[in-house]
Amino acid sequence: MNDNNKVSNKIADDLQPVSMYQMFARMFAHLAKEAVDEFGDKGAEAIKRGVWNFGVERGKGIAKRAFARGKPNDSDNYLISYDMDRSDEFESTDSYYEGYVEQVFSRCVFASEFQKMGMEQYGILYCEMIDPAIAYGYNPDLKCRHDKHFFTDNKCTFCFKLEKEKGAADE
Repeated sequence: MNDNNKVSNKIADDLQPVSMYQMFARMFAHLAKEAVDEFGDKGAEAIKRGVWNFGVERGKGIAKRAFARGKPNDSDNYLISYDMDRSDEFESTDSYYEGYVEQVFSRCVFASEFQKMGMEQYGILYCEMIDPAIAYGYNPDLKCRHDKHFFTDNKCTFCFKLEKEKGAADE
């Protein structure tokens, strides 16, 4: 075959493609590392604020998705209105209860990439902030409890529960 006829955007059959999730995790870890190396705690706090703002924006979009389906932005409709498709690089079990949802991840490509790179200390800046921020953007009364993390527990656990803000008027 003439080299001039090669297709430039095709991955060779003998190479494993790198997913967008893997690329995102790698890019995030490198950006966070640079910010923390350069600015210390202030850099880490800036990264966390950026992740929070990103998450709130996503949560607002998820609320719009629930609304477009004619559903309230409550805990029952949170995960089914989610904006990120679950690839086979994630594995979770969702359990629905009266007023809350529990989610247990047994596989997460983000955590896996952070661990492969030895950059858990930077990845945790994403992991600790993103889900509470998305939940808040979706509904400020939807609280996210994130008790277990891959970096210490080999799984991530979440509980999403609607709670009234302190001082809110009773109905």
